[in-house]
Amino acid sequence: MYHTSSYVKTVFAAFHSSMKKTLYRLCAVIIVLTCVLHKPVFAQELPGNLSSVRVDELSDQQIIQVLQKAGGAGLSDDQVVQMAESRGLPVTEGDKLKKRIQAVREKNSQFSNKADSTISDTGQTKRKLNYQADSDSLRKFQNRDMLTQLVPKVFGSDIFSNSNLTFAPNLKIATPLNYVVGPEDQLNISVYGNSLVNWKLEVSPEGNINIPGVGIMNVAGRTIEQATAAIKSRLVASHYAIGRGTSVQVTLGNIRSIKVILIGELKRPGTYTLPSLATAFNALYAAGGPNVNGSYRQIEIIRGNKVISHLDIYDFLLKGDQSSNIGLQDQDVIRVPTYKVRVEMAGEVKNPALFEVLPGETLDNVLQFAGGFTNEAYTGRIKVLQVSDQQRKISDVFENDYKNYVPLRGDKYVVERVLNRFENRVTIQGAVFRPGDYELDKGLTVSGLIKKAAGLKEDAFTGRGSITRLKPDNSKELISFSISDIIANRSPDIPLEREDSVHIASIFDLRDKYKVTIKGEVRKPGEFAYADSMSVADLVVDAGGFAEGASPKRIEVSRRISNSDPTIKDSQVAMVFSVDLDAHLNLNNAGFRLRPFDIVSVYSLPGYEKQRVVRVAGEVMYPGYYTIQKKNERISDMIKRAGGLTISADIDGSTLKRKNSAILGINKNKTDSAILAQERLARLRHIGLSTSDSSSLSEQQLRNNFIGINLRQIENKPGSTTDLILEDGDELRVPKQQQIVRINGEVLYPSAVVYEGHKSFRSYILNAGGFSSEALRRGAYVVYPNGSVHGTRKFLFFNVHPDVKPGSEIFVPKKPYRPPLSPAEFLGITSGVASIGAIIIGILTLTKK
Repeated sequence: MYHTSSYVKTVFAAFHSSMKKTLYRLCAVIIVLTCVLHKPVFAQELPGNLSSVRVDELSDQQIIQVLQKAGGAGLSDDQVVQMAESRGLPVTEGDKLKKRIQAVREKNSQFSNKADSTISDTGQTKRKLNYQADSDSLRKFQNRDMLTQLVPKVFGSDIFSNSNLTFAPNLKIATPLNYVVGPEDQLNISVYGNSLVNWKLEVSPEGNINIPGVGIMNVAGRTIEQATAAIKSRLVASHYAIGRGTSVQVTLGNIRSIKVILIGELKRPGTYTLPSLATAFNALYAAGGPNVNGSYRQIEIIRGNKVISHLDIYDFLLKGDQSSNIGLQDQDVIRVPTYKVRVEMAGEVKNPALFEVLPGETLDNVLQFAGGFTNEAYTGRIKVLQVSDQQRKISDVFENDYKNYVPLRGDKYVVERVLNRFENRVTIQGAVFRPGDYELDKGLTVSGLIKKAAGLKEDAFTGRGSITRLKPDNSKELISFSISDIIANRSPDIPLEREDSVHIASIFDLRDKYKVTIKGEVRKPGEFAYADSMSVADLVVDAGGFAEGASPKRIEVSRRISNSDPTIKDSQVAMVFSVDLDAHLNLNNAGFRLRPFDIVSVYSLPGYEKQRVVRVAGEVMYPGYYTIQKKNERISDMIKRAGGLTISADIDGSTLKRKNSAILGINKNKTDSAILAQERLARLRHIGLSTSDSSSLSEQQLRNNFIGINLRQIENKPGSTTDLILEDGDELRVPKQQQIVRINGEVLYPSAVVYEGHKSFRSYILNAGGFSSEALRRGAYVVYPNGSVHGTRKFLFFNVHPDVKPGSEIFVPKKPYRPPLSPAEFLGITSGVASIGAIIIGILTLTKK
């Protein structure tokens, strides 16, 4: 029994586990299928392919719209171009797009790309788009949607996708007199005057209303005006004194619903239930408007199997005319046929798009649909890309023929920009009061252009000017002239031509910028602009005055010389002058003046010293900060000033901390990390470490600032060589007596153990579990409490480890990584060994013979 029950439980557990795995797999399959099925749905929402876009045909307005959306999404120019290329835009067109974007930014300061300066083209491959589609991110969808501005849109499609324009009927207006009454309507009949009565009567499905005391009458199919007249007649027949002090008013109460059928080229064709006051625009909006093939200008409204009206949406878009937007009735049909002729207007027009053209309309009408030309448009000619039998052809339509040219199916009109050149421009730059572009008048010469520019500046170099002129083949030539001779009429004036550029240099442009330099004990040392008759005192004032401790006496001025003899070994290379000033900057030598490029050096007063402070911490009687009193004040002197050591001081563990002590000679201002690392490793060799230890050293160990001192020896022999002279910022620390030893690095269990005098280096390593497999045993070293470091020495084949003292730290570095031999390297070594063996055997054979 027990075995049977156990067997059943085992089978049930196995079955439960199998079913659980099957359910997990089924869920995974469902999730994958859901993702796969949903991805195309989202892909259908994304804009179309950009392979047919030609950047030269885009208008500046289209580029501006893209920049506006890109700025809101935080995208750079390169990212916009990459996104367009990922959507099929050819690489050559992508380069053109980037240039067009830059040109638009230059012309429109509000679109200056501040963020793009940090995402500039670095010359790397930019054809990869670092962009991942995310169907859950609306922002990324909008970023991609911005590129629809580059694809021609169908004119009029925006009004049916604009949520702010719904064409919803106003149900609160007065009842229109031409409103046709039907079933489910409610009529409010008010009789006032000599008789007072109010009825709210529902129109039955048969189209009848039941007037109390009057009877049933049919009102369906009648307008409100006709129904009101019929009701008045029935009331008069029922002895109501209508017209003799009594009046009747009939209004519409509750509005019924009607069903309208929308068929044809619509985004959502079908049958729609609308209010009875709805118009054709209301129905079209409910159906999403015409689709990409639908007509916007020949929409049919069918009632009773007859076309009663044609709706042209362009009348509303271009004129605001809603005369064809008639009210609908129940069972009306709205049919949107396919368009007959649709053309594209691109380039420099205000509203580039695809336009539908009706018979009798011309290219001039299409221009009106597009809002006319932009300010940059070339209006004299429009390029037309036409559809031929099997291919396309290009032709030009001139301005006089715009009203005569009949658009054809598939035409594409490209309005180009005016050329970026001037027919009557000359330019003057340089040392004139009003540099810039000027009109080329008839007979304008160089002197006349200078007068137009308000004349020469005082610093103009009149010895030579130049004209850069375009030759007939657009190559440039340089024409030089003497400005002073032309102004003084000593040489003939030069007539100017279109696009001439006159340049007049300044005397300051033709020489180095004059500077003087001051160094030393001033508050703001550096370079300063030179001025004529400048004195040393003037330069000191510009530099913020003397610094504390500066000596106004014996200020040196070094000056360049230009006549040094290179053939003489001890020839003079600079002139040095000595100038004395007083503390109030009154010049003693009034005749001395500075020259360009002079260097002024201000020195300190003899014997002037800033206070230097050291810190004494730890086990001394009076720890704290002490000012150095003498230049040769030593460690022993400072211990005495601090009251001596306490009873618990560890004299052997005393340390002296001095900045950059372990990396002496290293320039901290260097930025080359490779050179800095080499210098650090060179300094580490002086403390017993090999270069292989660098991989296992921490940054703190590389920047060790401690100097190993022997305070016991210093106490016994004050003034000896080990009794160091203190410097500013030194920190002398005397710790308490240490009782532990730390073991770190490549040991099995880094730890701290109690110090025992009889233990050896090896014993402490064993207390930490012993060396690890990666340990570099010959590189092990000990850092003593006073900051000194002793490494392992080699004697014959044995490692001689340093002694261990209380408070020491044992560190075992890691072996350097050596990659295994490749097959080629192994083959080379074996071949070399075999060759050497063969040579040895050959030599031995010859020796025996």
